[in-house]
Amino acid sequence: MKAGTAQKLMLNMLSTAVMIRLGRVEGNRMVHMQLTNDKLVARGTRMVAEAAGLTDDEARTLLLRWGSVKEALEHCND
Repeated sequence: MKAGTAQKLMLNMLSTAVMIRLGRVEGNRMVHMQLTNDKLVARGTRMVAEAAGLTDDEARTLLLRWGSVKEALEHCND
């Protein structure tokens, strides 16, 4: 393995471990993300809909109300 590849592998492992410890990951998904464009809103909507068993419209409304996937999932039963 070349030095650049090894360095990239180590940095990826380090950043993944930090995100997990900070609670920004649930399962294999990054749930703490900024909804800065339509693609990320759509991705977050799918995550909320699948995790909470909601329709896409319900999930999108909840996601936009709370601003993050993590917050939307915490408040989906309210």
